[in-house]
Amino acid sequence: MARVSVGVLLLAGVSIGSTIGCKVNRALEELAQARALSADLLVQFTKAADAGNRAVMADTDSLSVDYAREASTAKQAVRTDLTTLRPLLEQLKFTDESRLLQQFVDRFALYEALDKHILELAVENTNLKAQRLSFGPAQAASESFRRALEGITPASPKDEWHVRGLAASAIGSVREVQVLQGPHIADPDDSVMARLEDQMAASEAEARTALTALTPLVDPGSRQRLSDALAALEQLMSVNSQIVGLSRRNTNVRSLALSLKEKPPLTTACEQSLRALSDALRKRGYQHGRYD
Repeated sequence: MARVSVGVLLLAGVSIGSTIGCKVNRALEELAQARALSADLLVQFTKAADAGNRAVMADTDSLSVDYAREASTAKQAVRTDLTTLRPLLEQLKFTDESRLLQQFVDRFALYEALDKHILELAVENTNLKAQRLSFGPAQAASESFRRALEGITPASPKDEWHVRGLAASAIGSVREVQVLQGPHIADPDDSVMARLEDQMAASEAEARTALTALTPLVDPGSRQRLSDALAALEQLMSVNSQIVGLSRRNTNVRSLALSLKEKPPLTTACEQSLRALSDALRKRGYQHGRYD
């Protein structure tokens, strides 16, 4: 009978020990999982922030879209990690860590709202598109205008210098429109852009006045050149209107300003919460049937 009792006690002891061992192993596995998720949260958030910055700085539409998509993918990974980590911390009864995670969730919500707005602006690339129009079609129209006027011939030798002066004035006015496009594209201030647009309009008017004054002073063979010059001016001003419209939206300038001024504090705050969470989990250990 005594031997049976001893055997039963030994079996019970083995069973209890096995249960405790399983509990400890499970607890350590859960702690390891929590640490891994916390580390991945920081990695994915850093990827999202970096990709968002690259989307703002990209110099082509396709790159902006690619980087914006990369940022969105990383933010989705953050949300997935959060969905897994939150109940795990609650199950482990890690109140301090749960508080830090909630702090990150609150901060990440603010970050995500701002980043979404920044990326929407960045992928529009209106300033970049305006710049391409300025360097491409606008430049081509300006050159066509110059070539047309440089080949005109005065109807009378006595008007040669007058004709040259009017042609030079018209070309200079067209160049002035071109020169003003750059500052307009770069400036974020509406009042400054309005002043630049007024100057563009004045330069256009001067060019048209010069063309009108040239009409009776050139020989019949140069009339077609004046028509070509007028057509080039019309083309330039049509492109200029597109440039001004794109520039007014200022999506690149605005997204860059938000990335440099408003985004960094939110990024830093999120990173601080995640680092504090990782530090807290790293200090955790399972001893004597409880977490320390």
